[in-house]
Amino acid sequence: MEWLNFWWLIFPFSGVIAAGVKGAVSWSDRRADRRLERYRIKHETKAAMAQAKGRAQIDAAEARQELARAVADHDAVDTRWFEYETDLSTILDFPMMVDMREPLTVDFHKAKRRADLLRPDGPEQVDGVEEYRTAVHAYAAAFDVAEQEAHRRRRGDFSPIEQERLAKAQRLLAVALDGAATGPERQQAYQRARTELDGLISLPKPATVALERQVRAALER
Repeated sequence: MEWLNFWWLIFPFSGVIAAGVKGAVSWSDRRADRRLERYRIKHETKAAMAQAKGRAQIDAAEARQELARAVADHDAVDTRWFEYETDLSTILDFPMMVDMREPLTVDFHKAKRRADLLRPDGPEQVDGVEEYRTAVHAYAAAFDVAEQEAHRRRRGDFSPIEQERLAKAQRLLAVALDGAATGPERQQAYQRARTELDGLISLPKPATVALERQVRAALER
């Protein structure tokens, strides 16, 4: 048979066939490796995204907690200040708290305005919470310093005559707030108190508005 004359060609062709089979196996292995690599990358990406999402949720919760603490601190300082702002008798004991000629008083009011300006509109508005928290801390610190100095000085910055005017105004304000006094008596006491304080200190508007409202109510009765 003629093909037997070419038996020797089996050896080189077998090498080619073996190489082809080996190449096919290698290509299949590489394809499998690529699939495994894509699966690994996809899996790691999903895991990283899930972890990032969880971290973001934790960060957002922490930011809301930090905001709540800052707002509570802000409200606490406001409450302390309102005790002065709405009580004329207390202001007359510690007039430095409303004396804008005093640098410490100016610093306190500036810090308060900044904290008020940065205060978020709601509990979910966590952008800028770090800046707001810093402003609240500065507000609290400035208030502490001003209050301590005001309590130390009391009326010591005023001359004896001015101190007597402050004391007299305080007594007149007590009459203006006295529910047992008549409407005209309360109105007269209030007007005389304002006269005594004229040129000494500037009374906080919330306190004067509240007192004037009480005096008008007494007159109407």
